[in-house]
Amino acid sequence: MSIPNAMPHATSCRFTTSNGLTIHYLDWGNSQAQPMVLLHGIARTAHSFDHWALHLSDRYHLIAVDMRGHGESDWDPQGRYMVDDYYSDLAELIAHLHLKQIIVVGNSTGGRVAQLLAARHPDRVQAALIEDVGPERPQAVSDRRAKRMSDEELGWAHSDLLLARLKNTYPRISDERLGAIITHGTRRDAEGRLFWRRDPAILGGFVATDLWQTISQIRTPILYVLGGASDIVAPETQERLRRELPKVQIITMPGLGHYPSDESTAAFMAIMDTFLSALPQAR
Repeated sequence: MSIPNAMPHATSCRFTTSNGLTIHYLDWGNSQAQPMVLLHGIARTAHSFDHWALHLSDRYHLIAVDMRGHGESDWDPQGRYMVDDYYSDLAELIAHLHLKQIIVVGNSTGGRVAQLLAARHPDRVQAALIEDVGPERPQAVSDRRAKRMSDEELGWAHSDLLLARLKNTYPRISDERLGAIITHGTRRDAEGRLFWRRDPAILGGFVATDLWQTISQIRTPILYVLGGASDIVAPETQERLRRELPKVQIITMPGLGHYPSDESTAAFMAIMDTFLSALPQAR
């Protein structure tokens, strides 16, 4: 199975207001189809899912959200970037759009938000797919990400320097995908220096996190797709997920890292298709 790189012509940029912030999202049309809400990770944007769109937009109403502080969405003036803050914006957005029977998909931080949505809104969420993240963020993981964000505060003189850094961090992601991440995920200041298109205050939200009390309530089908070379979701976390979530599946993609959908998109989509095909047809 090959994944086309072109984007559907129906894609539109839209905006809504959640908790007083302007939130940007991409809508691929097909509004009569079942909604699939897509949530990105830190340093990513709604455009992170562009390369999924031609594979899915004929079957689903795809909505990819720029979470607060990212992309074209507002920065929070009070620097509120905890998982519950992102979740609160999303809950308002889906209520505003009257979305039901949602399939929610999230990678990294977006996956934490997606888990909260599945736990708190079983009336609206039919299923969830989570990419390489679990209910907890250990202090070591939080500190590692915080250090990386701190190292990036000065930006880059040109895109080749950022591309080289990303290739070192994500050696299994193609230059084409990394280039798209840079194109959509960065901005230039008045001097032409390149920075991630995100609020630096997001760093304050990177603290140790434990969402088990809420996520243990999930009763809808939920699939965790993990990178075998990633340490984000520990073996003991996986075992607890199997014990506590009655409709959980966990699939590990051997040798892949934190973003398996970028490293091996076709294989990831095949896993996703199998999961989706087993769901009851939405009414």
